[in-house]
Amino acid sequence: MQLTGETTQVWEKGYNNYGPWLKEKYKGHRVFKVIVDGGFTCPNRDGSKGYGGCTYCNVDSFTPSVSRNAPTIKQQVMEGMGRARKGNKADKFIIYFQPNTNTYAPAHYLKMMYDEALSYGTEDIVGLSVGTRPDCIDAEKIALLESYTDRFDVDLEMGMESIYDETLSQINRGCSHQELVNALKLVENSKLDICVHTIFGFPWETHDMMLKYADEINRFPQIKFVKFHHLHIVEGSVMGVKYKREPFKLFGIDEYADFLCELLPRVRPDIVIQRLFGLSDRELLIAPNWGLKKSEIQYYIDQRILSKGVVQGSAL
Repeated sequence: MQLTGETTQVWEKGYNNYGPWLKEKYKGHRVFKVIVDGGFTCPNRDGSKGYGGCTYCNVDSFTPSVSRNAPTIKQQVMEGMGRARKGNKADKFIIYFQPNTNTYAPAHYLKMMYDEALSYGTEDIVGLSVGTRPDCIDAEKIALLESYTDRFDVDLEMGMESIYDETLSQINRGCSHQELVNALKLVENSKLDICVHTIFGFPWETHDMMLKYADEINRFPQIKFVKFHHLHIVEGSVMGVKYKREPFKLFGIDEYADFLCELLPRVRPDIVIQRLFGLSDRELLIAPNWGLKKSEIQYYIDQRILSKGVVQGSAL
């Protein structure tokens, strides 16, 4: 697929896909993210901003059990790299602090955690990725993350989730959209690669409301990566309890694939798409259950994008 403009982009899948982007950036190496659980909590769980977390959230639903069961940073890093070498033939790694809020601690404590995770097999580590909330970012923590950029590529991943404060309130996010905007202003000229995470399919948001996410993402040139997820309901979440009592409409796979086909042409072509959907462990998933493995969902969506001739950024 080709997009013509000041720069010509050629993509096999019609969008700026993270896998090929990694392969090109790291000169053909197979790069794999190693998830590390630093034992952090969240201001929306510990009472600082609220209790119970976001209504859709069960932290176990996006943390592989192998990470949850490894008690030390060293074990998680070494075992994660070992599995990736064996199962994915990976030879380079990005250390990914994913579960909960990974900047929710004093900077000196964060430095200790990041330093330790990056100290094992350093010759094969190319990056550090830190997932957090926009209300847990400040200048000191940005400076800390930037201090690693002379040795590693560092990306800071922040949950946007929705661009609408009404939605953020309904899901007990404990964070406004303006707080994300403020965090993005702090990294306007940063060396960090910025990723934002969104969720599509909150039942009170209309189709047109969701398409407007692209406009909001596009207006921030500092956003380099995005992760798009569809709303899925998991065990152990407040939303899971509500869904069991009174089910509400969620995306079917056809509807979601078609939505992405409308969304992607509206997304800036320089933005790298790290994910098009999310999927929890099968034993935690309540709905929607599309009856497919992750690789099968990816193939299904990619085929729909190709069959419709979708090209990222073509509507801009």
